[in-house]
Amino acid sequence: MQRLVTALLVIFWAVTAQAQSIAPRDGWVILQTGKTHAALLADLKKAVKANKMGVVTQAGPTGAARNRGITIPENRVIGVFNNDFAVKVLATSTAAMIEAPIRFYVTEEADGTATLSYKTPGSVFAPYLDEGGDALKDLSDQLDNKFSAIAAAATQ
Repeated sequence: MQRLVTALLVIFWAVTAQAQSIAPRDGWVILQTGKTHAALLADLKKAVKANKMGVVTQAGPTGAARNRGITIPENRVIGVFNNDFAVKVLATSTAAMIEAPIRFYVTEEADGTATLSYKTPGSVFAPYLDEGGDALKDLSDQLDNKFSAIAAAATQ
């Protein structure tokens, strides 16, 4: 019986991933909240719309993992951009558009709260500034302000 319990515990451990917080890193903003994953995700989508941006993409492995019998913390990547910025970025650097949409990352913590993280648009577009010049730098600054406003609204 003890072997069976041990074997079941090993199997459970193998198919259950533990939540890991995102560590600070250059070019990222990481905002811990007291909200649940679902609440933060909903508030993020509202804040995106209120700031005249659009949710362009969404992806997350949690549901597919659950269908495979694997339990992992909730997480979702939300790609955000709008056509006005897309046209303006393209006018400065065709290559820079590979980075659009710029993503927010909503992750569930071990205590059930959620964290909102994102790479700043300025850091995302930095490799293209030689090509895009001051115009791309200005757009990056505008997007930094826009993403900061979205994050502030979503996490309050």
